[in-house]
Amino acid sequence: MQNIEALCGEILALGAQKAGGIAVGEIPFHAELRRACEQNFCGAYGKNYMCPPHCGDVETLIERARTYRSMILFQRVYPTEDSFDIESMQAGARAFKEIVRNVGAYARTLDTDTLVLGNGGCDLCEECAVVRGEPCLHPEQAYSSLEAYGIEVSRVAPLCGMRYINGVHTVTYFGALFVR
Repeated sequence: MQNIEALCGEILALGAQKAGGIAVGEIPFHAELRRACEQNFCGAYGKNYMCPPHCGDVETLIERARTYRSMILFQRVYPTEDSFDIESMQAGARAFKEIVRNVGAYARTLDTDTLVLGNGGCDLCEECAVVRGEPCLHPEQAYSSLEAYGIEVSRVAPLCGMRYINGVHTVTYFGALFVR
């Protein structure tokens, strides 16, 4: 198994701008973050296998995450014209999801169990199979969000040497790789 610094280097090579490791025991998990999902701000609640309620009970997910030794948080900052530039924010989110998918593909080549989490719910399919009552088409590649696992990124980012807010006219997206 590669060390955390080497894994961070691989994640940077896959497109992240920053990556930093933390022992899982140091992560402040917050089950109450799930309330934001339940309020369906993003519109994916109940419409995606990797989003609540289909991804599982938050306490169960937190316990699953706690079985890993380390987490590498990674980020990329995208420019926007202003605070209302929704198009740039959405473009950044899509671009970062590609980075998360690439990290997931890399993680599947490692000689250890991993867990990849991203920004928002999985978007591998245009419409998730859960909507049609069918099984997930890509269970090995699908990923949940950090928030679905009770991880408040604004609190964890500084612990990994990153800023959560990176200046005016920017939006920052985060993902994570858990390793045993």
